[in-house]
Amino acid sequence: MGYDFLPVEEQYENIVLGTEEVISEGLLKKKLTKSFETKTPLRIKAGFDPSKKDLHVGHTILIQKLKVFQDLGHQVLFLIGDFTARIGDPTGKSETRKPLTEEEVKENAKTYAEQVFKILDPEKTEVVYNTEWFSKFDAFDFIRLASQSTVARMLERDDFEKRFKGHQSICIHEFLYPLVQGHDSVALKADVELGGTDQKFNLLMGRDLQKNAGQEQQAVMTFPLLVGLDGVQKMSKSLNNAIGITEAPNEIFGKVMSLSDEIMLTYYDYLSGWKVKDLNEMKSSLKSGALHPRDCKMNLAKILVTRFHSESEALGAEEYFKTVFQKKKRPDNVETVEVDAQEVSFVQFIFDQKLATSKGEARRLIQGGGVQLDEEKVHDPKINLTLKAGTEYFLKVGKKKFLNIKVR
Repeated sequence: MGYDFLPVEEQYENIVLGTEEVISEGLLKKKLTKSFETKTPLRIKAGFDPSKKDLHVGHTILIQKLKVFQDLGHQVLFLIGDFTARIGDPTGKSETRKPLTEEEVKENAKTYAEQVFKILDPEKTEVVYNTEWFSKFDAFDFIRLASQSTVARMLERDDFEKRFKGHQSICIHEFLYPLVQGHDSVALKADVELGGTDQKFNLLMGRDLQKNAGQEQQAVMTFPLLVGLDGVQKMSKSLNNAIGITEAPNEIFGKVMSLSDEIMLTYYDYLSGWKVKDLNEMKSSLKSGALHPRDCKMNLAKILVTRFHSESEALGAEEYFKTVFQKKKRPDNVETVEVDAQEVSFVQFIFDQKLATSKGEARRLIQGGGVQLDEEKVHDPKINLTLKAGTEYFLKVGKKKFLNIKVR
């Protein structure tokens, strides 16, 4: 693997961009200096439990930072926690998480390995699975691992402390999770580990276990959880405020364009992959008025669509957005459905055609003026839709959902 030879201060500036905390700055600089002087890449670890099939862009903050390290010549260790996923990460949980089956973990792990290479260079990435070492553990090994921490230390962890004080159950196997994640760092001899702010306890456990094993402790870098499209809560598919990296190009592009100007800048810091100098130049242009926020968002949208799909699809998504949302023209290639002549509740029809996730959402869209039939807004959620035989209609629901209707 080639080494970039960038001066330590320049490496450090780009590496720590967007971090919440570095433990410790002195240790990380010391490691970078030794690496630079000996031309020996650092071993950079980030772990992901395959608890779901698809990643969203919030997950890619760490992957994007791994790419920064990778571009500087360091060794990236992308850890898929197929063993830890069977335990279930208790982080941020108010009750014991239901463990996944072995089949679920294997299926999800396959998709992770495919998705991360939309960002990382597969030839320069070491993908590792923690079953590799934990499958060799016997009962004594786990007892010895458990002996390296105390119940009092575990109860220092915020979510465990809250559950204990609230008289909510904490299963013994949940105490094992930080120890198992920490042992991953021992097994991989990690120099640096990346994680979300919610993972700080587990990351520090890795440092403790490395010290106990006679290894040099890893530096720890934590990153804030990415705010979702609503600009308030953390990005989550369950909160319907996420940008999935497997979503269609038009969907990704449109979601990025819906960001507030302030949140857009945060996304640039975490997701663009740009160096500090380039980000500062862009922000300066925005401040002076030389660059319009709309154009800035379009550029970010193209970056993400290109990354997760292709450059040609990014250009197509840009043209689609301009046509539909700026020029207010009907998009091409809209899905067409054929239905029988009927009179049906507008709310029911929207729900049946999967243009809303629930009848309540369909009702709210109509009341908010978000539904148009042949360019005319529908305002009353109680009215019926009369579909006459031999006619065609164009239905728009929200900003991004369209349907041509042919009536038999």
